[in-house]
Amino acid sequence: MYSERMAPPRERNQPLKGHGALSNPTGRFERHRREAVDDGWYQAEVPDFIPTSLEPDRARSVIARNDSPDIPFEQSINPYRGCSNGCVYCYARPSHGYVGLSAGLDFETRLFYKKDAGKVLEEELAKPGYACKPITLGANTDPYQPVERRMRVTRDILEVLARCRHPVTIITKSALVLRDLDLLADLAKDGLAGVGVSITTLDVELKRVMEPQAASPHARLEALRRLNEAGVPSGVMVAPVIPALTDHELEGILEAAAAAGARWAGYVLLRLPYEVKDLFREWLTAHYPDRADHVMSLVRQMRGGKDYDSSFGQRMRGTGALAELLRSRFQIACRRLSLGTGRHQPPNTALFRPPRPRASGPQLALDL
Repeated sequence: MYSERMAPPRERNQPLKGHGALSNPTGRFERHRREAVDDGWYQAEVPDFIPTSLEPDRARSVIARNDSPDIPFEQSINPYRGCSNGCVYCYARPSHGYVGLSAGLDFETRLFYKKDAGKVLEEELAKPGYACKPITLGANTDPYQPVERRMRVTRDILEVLARCRHPVTIITKSALVLRDLDLLADLAKDGLAGVGVSITTLDVELKRVMEPQAASPHARLEALRRLNEAGVPSGVMVAPVIPALTDHELEGILEAAAAAGARWAGYVLLRLPYEVKDLFREWLTAHYPDRADHVMSLVRQMRGGKDYDSSFGQRMRGTGALAELLRSRFQIACRRLSLGTGRHQPPNTALFRPPRPRASGPQLALDL
């Protein structure tokens, strides 16, 4: 069985409107591989778009846990698997391989949502042994990607967290986060909520081809402004920083975010794990052929001579002279703009109250 869907041979190396990836390579866990080759016989018209499918992901747990020393949280929830934002550089793309799909176009068009996420989360929070620790939404895929507008999975999760007074942090590229300003402001008044708005570039044209269905830079800055005005402590994630493509915008993004009220800032160097390195190189060659080799050369200089180094302590920031220069630029800009670069106070977990167990029958729960 092949994981790559049938498509005309022209698919590879040809940009498709609304998508970041140019191809749909076979997942790394699949036994069989196929490669599209144009032998001149197949002359069918290539479709202008690929329809998006959405299927339930019936997970028995929604909270994922990690012990990575360079990630500032232990618990996270990803309401969706796959992401239609189409960001070509997304480090989460290889996760589609675990369900037999491609990190390429499949990741953008074959989406899964956490069915009954609110109910499952309530059951997890109600367990006697549950220890309240902050939960991050958006650590892998965007919790406010376009399908959230109608699916409302993220909204359901936030409603549970608000009722239980559970601390939460959100990372997103979407202005749709403003839809849930009521819940976020309510949590924030008790020190229980914060939002990180990810901004990769202020260049609208670059955003269009690199993050085709994500919100515009202006919309993200406006979301940042309104969140902070509503009392939701928010900051900017300059992520990823791509050498010779977006790195020159570092100070400009930080300045624009500070003007919008950002309270803190962070950055992450471009990460190219597994299939992402080939997808990104393919995208570079199609859209920026004049600098593709230079970009990848600089990436390798910041990754110890490789396309990617997954070592803890290095994967987020890189190594070498160029990585150190980037770090210095970031720190100097943050000091100048009075932007914090880390959490200044521990999250409030004292207010957490576990949800009441759901009654299994007509017997009403005692209100003690």
